[in-house]
Amino acid sequence: MLADILAGPILRRLTEQQLVLWWLSPYECQGEFCCFEEDEKILTVELTSDNLSTFRVGEYAVVHLLDIDISLPSETYLEYDLLITAADKKVRKPLSETVPHITYDNCTRPSFIIQPTITNLLHGSCRNPHNSSGDSLLVGDKKVADALTDVTQRPSLLMMNGDQIYADHVAGATLYAIHQVIELLGLYGEKFTNVDFVDEENHPKDSGISSGISSDKKSAASSGNNKKSHQRPAKANTITLTDSEQLYQLTDKYFKREDVLPRTTLSSPWYSPSSAQPIFTSTYAHNHLITFAEMMAMYLLVWSPTLWQEVELTGFSVPAEHEKTHQSEVAALEGFIEGLANVQRLLAHIPTYMIFDDHDVTDDWNLTAQWEQAVYENPLAKRIIGNSLFAYWLCQGWGNEPKNFKGDFWQMMNNYQQSPNAENQDNVIDYLLGFSQWQYTVDTSPKLVVLDSRTRRWRSEQSLAEPSGLMDWEALCELQQELIGHDAILLASPAPIFGVKVIETIQRMATIIGKPLAVDAENWMAHSGSASTILNIFKHPKTPQHFVILSGDVHYSFVYDIELRFSRNSPKIWQITSSGIKNQFPQPLIGILDRLNRVLYGPYSPLNLFTKRRAMRVTGRKLVTKNESGDQKKHKPLSLGHQRLMPKAALGYLELNDDGSPEYIADLHPNGSITEFIESDEELMH
Repeated sequence: MLADILAGPILRRLTEQQLVLWWLSPYECQGEFCCFEEDEKILTVELTSDNLSTFRVGEYAVVHLLDIDISLPSETYLEYDLLITAADKKVRKPLSETVPHITYDNCTRPSFIIQPTITNLLHGSCRNPHNSSGDSLLVGDKKVADALTDVTQRPSLLMMNGDQIYADHVAGATLYAIHQVIELLGLYGEKFTNVDFVDEENHPKDSGISSGISSDKKSAASSGNNKKSHQRPAKANTITLTDSEQLYQLTDKYFKREDVLPRTTLSSPWYSPSSAQPIFTSTYAHNHLITFAEMMAMYLLVWSPTLWQEVELTGFSVPAEHEKTHQSEVAALEGFIEGLANVQRLLAHIPTYMIFDDHDVTDDWNLTAQWEQAVYENPLAKRIIGNSLFAYWLCQGWGNEPKNFKGDFWQMMNNYQQSPNAENQDNVIDYLLGFSQWQYTVDTSPKLVVLDSRTRRWRSEQSLAEPSGLMDWEALCELQQELIGHDAILLASPAPIFGVKVIETIQRMATIIGKPLAVDAENWMAHSGSASTILNIFKHPKTPQHFVILSGDVHYSFVYDIELRFSRNSPKIWQITSSGIKNQFPQPLIGILDRLNRVLYGPYSPLNLFTKRRAMRVTGRKLVTKNESGDQKKHKPLSLGHQRLMPKAALGYLELNDDGSPEYIADLHPNGSITEFIESDEELMH
């Protein structure tokens, strides 16, 4: 028998006026939500259609979003309970029965503290279940446990800044588990139209054949000079994919899904002959998720241990060349699963806000206009992106700001829920691809402003193959309006606005030779329009005086203090980057790049004259680590100064002063050590 709650509850939006709770059950729940102060019940809300929205995604899988108006005491330790039952049953079970591990020691219910003023917070990005590093969310769980009833020390919120799942980098064992979950829950299948793929075992990849669209309808995406590319017709040994069930039966494609993923031929510069190449550019696309059901199952497996107890990690055929990888992935997954009960507990106790980055959908998502053309003109590629966004809305976006998803949006989604057929799924995907309200704000102090830097891109006017700006003019104008009238702002930008200059330069060089996808050449400075606009926002006389930018994406951490040169009233800007929660940058490469950055873009380097940030003073903070006992030890100094980039997996931790400026900035590592970012007067770049 399935558990009453398969994932969640996750505490989402929490303000003085609103409480949002997310969970997934095998049935539509009835019951009540209660709050307690010092064990006295102070709120009881019956679950009704007025406050509880449900969305069925399978025979035994229903997403629930509880959105209630509240008037509860702030800065007060409160406990809550969710008593649920199925429609055909009378006994309402409390969370202590439905999710026994959801409470902390000596507690009978989960809890929260409404904190209108943010005094401290947790933040991070990039959580890959099979990465060899530990899961830093476990440190967040300990942080909450240690300050559970302390109004001043308990973290105010958790900001998850992208790559909460990796749809494009999936372990073979995880994909195998996903397919078991799909069968167990009866997650809805889907039909494919005009989808062919070539068996690469017998067909080399340079054959010029494209998968993802039938031979009689194949057309390549346009390139930067609008020339059409040419493809050979599909040969007799192509396989036509008709539905998801057929896809799941392709067990020989574990670790080989790149054979199924769409390919295309794009026109290339004269010095680089064109050839068939994957539309999906992830280096690790061997088990790329494809269907909506696969995306949904992935979310359930990264947020809860419950369904892992119902599946096996082994039992499928692994190609010999991937056996070593498979063994290491299984070992990493076993450690990941072991900590999931604590992760589920953390997410039930802290307001959690989320925004997508590329891996929530696929690597290099919307990086260039040429990439967009290739994807959205290909039926299978478009379906994959749409399925990712569909699952993102249900499992992440919906709880950020529920009011953004009412009216026409809900009607379109509900049509699919009422009749989950191919036509309604395609309509949902078309709607989602045109939707432009993923960004949101939270009226805390400081105000939290969360950016959508993926779906409103400023496409290059020079070449379709060059990186697009992370936000277009209209989106940036809307951002500026959100900032006016505030003294301090917390700005969540998945990609750092002020990045490591030497890495941005490498990305620029790759763009010049026509290879932006090879190095993920997307940063705020890569597009002159978005770069100058965002920098001008910081220079505006009505801009907030304190800007704290929270970022992730890059798999290393750093902190920059930034001020405007030649300005009497320069705002103070802090670029705080913490990445990844369960991922990390390869060593010793990061140390080499760190050193090159200081050599090439130090305070006296003439290269600074060519940067877009030459009117700004940027100072990198020093790193100091503490072990579990609190003793300090400095990282081994590099020859030109101390290390500025921290490549180890971590969860960011930030304490704020009353004026919204940082008081304390640190990374919390899975092994219990802490990296503190200490102010320095060593200027890194202009």
